Amino acid sequence: MTTLRVSDFDFDLPPELIAQQPPAERGLSRMLTVNRSNGALRDTRFAEFPSLLQPGDLLVLNDSRVLPARLYARRTVVRDRQQPTALVEVFLTEQVDLGAPSFPRLSAERVGEHEPQPASTSELTPPTPLSPTLWRALVKPGKKVAVGERLAFPAPDGQIVLEAEVLDRGEFGERLLRFDPVPNFFAVLDAIGHMPLPPYIHRGDALADRERYQTVFNRERGSVAAPTAGLHFTPEILETIAQRGVEIARVTLHVGLGTFAPLRVDRLDQVRLHRERYTIPETTAAALNRAQAEGRRIVAVGTTVVRTLEHCALQAAGNPLTPHSGETEIFISPGFPFRLVGAMLTNFHLPQSSLLMLVSAFAGRERVLAAYRHAVQEKYRFFSYGDCMFLG
Repeated sequence: MTTLRVSDFDFDLPPELIAQQPPAERGLSRMLTVNRSNGALRDTRFAEFPSLLQPGDLLVLNDSRVLPARLYARRTVVRDRQQPTALVEVFLTEQVDLGAPSFPRLSAERVGEHEPQPASTSELTPPTPLSPTLWRALVKPGKKVAVGERLAFPAPDGQIVLEAEVLDRGEFGERLLRFDPVPNFFAVLDAIGHMPLPPYIHRGDALADRERYQTVFNRERGSVAAPTAGLHFTPEILETIAQRGVEIARVTLHVGLGTFAPLRVDRLDQVRLHRERYTIPETTAAALNRAQAEGRRIVAVGTTVVRTLEHCALQAAGNPLTPHSGETEIFISPGFPFRLVGAMLTNFHLPQSSLLMLVSAFAGRERVLAAYRHAVQEKYRFFSYGDCMFLG
């Protein structure tokens, strides 16, 4: 069997097709439907999405909320004295715990003696509670920020409202930061943080992005990128879906660093993805078990939902799903045996990305790449703020 290469998932994309702004209104996006059985394509609008669902379908959403995770800080070099330096960009990628140190060289002693040591966890038990002060981050320019430095985060009026110490460093600008305690860290983050628009959006975030780079059904804070397939929904469209007799359930998967990190290997069997935290609530586990037992179709909104459901089905090994929280680093590529998901709504993804490989696993590589070529020819808008496709 020939091993697939990352380059086998490449396609030509004119830069002008990368959406830099969301549609004027939610729900106005175009939608390409792909028939998985015969590869038939149809150009339509997302407003038609409810009509593609059948009474009895189970539609699963990701209710993660995006953090304003891009910050700007002044370096303060810890030597004989503190010396203010130029602003650096600090992109928070993941809140961490002591049981999952950021980089191999990090020791528990360097994290701090005042942090409680967590107990070990398993796949089907709650993960270790997150530290309120420890975060992984990408720092730019990364080469200049050394271990031991302190970073000072100013508010718009110049007042320092957050400070952090650099505990350790990894590759490609990664750092582990310990923030000084404040009464309400997330309130400060909301006040000074910027929405973490992806690097292919070549503009700064605007006030409108605070609302448009969130789904209307977001609930659980923790992502550093939007679950973008969910951005198309409006409350009215969700109501229409419910009125058609479609059951709606939610999972939470907090989108992390892996969304932005390029695959730095040649072959698919070398790919290793970052871990992401997820939660399957009790009502959702019960809904999934009922739908599977009754042979009803499970429709995933986005690759994040696909990863969550298929990870949990793999762990359950044929047994009923149980409500739990955990972490997944599952990599879904062609040849993967899907156990739960029967249809998928997704945006158009980057060339040579793990998300494109997941979609190709679901509908076939040649079929998906043909759909992407069609989308380019018909000038669909690509990536986070772009159009979508339905594979059923």
